[in-house]
Amino acid sequence: MSSLQDQLLKAGLVDQKKLAKVNRDKNRKDNLIRKNKSRKSVESTSQPKRLDKKAQRDRELNQQRQEAARRKELAAQAKQLIQDNKQDRTLGEHPYGFVYKSKVKKIFVTEAQKKQLVQGQLAIVTYVTNDGRKFELVPGPVGEKIAQRDTTFIVATRQQEESDMNADDSYADFPVPDDLTW
Repeated sequence: MSSLQDQLLKAGLVDQKKLAKVNRDKNRKDNLIRKNKSRKSVESTSQPKRLDKKAQRDRELNQQRQEAARRKELAAQAKQLIQDNKQDRTLGEHPYGFVYKSKVKKIFVTEAQKKQLVQGQLAIVTYVTNDGRKFELVPGPVGEKIAQRDTTFIVATRQQEESDMNADDSYADFPVPDDLTW
């Protein structure tokens, strides 16, 4: 039994050139189909891994964004607490020295505020404004609320100073006077 192509050729319905062209087109089509199948099989095996990696990376980025948004929100809350509860220091004429990032800073406070600072009733906090870094006084409980939100706003409280003094026991017999100015 001869093929359909042979029969069409014998009948004179097609010529040899047309037959060769059809065979070439068929072979090209078959090759393309074979290549696509192999690509799909490679893609199908690597695609789940790639999707897993992408999903993992997306989760990590999303978590980082959420963490940054949470930190920003807490910082805004702390800044609002400072703005709402800061003490008026306009009449301050007594310097009060404190350590901020291993540097001695000085703010001017009233005599009553200085006593409250020494007793631990006030806390010194800092924040950044358009004019630069500012230091303010807030009541002790407000300072604790600010520290719960973001500890970078707290500069000095009496509890911190006492814990720092307890850390260096070699000078425990020589307490620093409260009215010491630098």
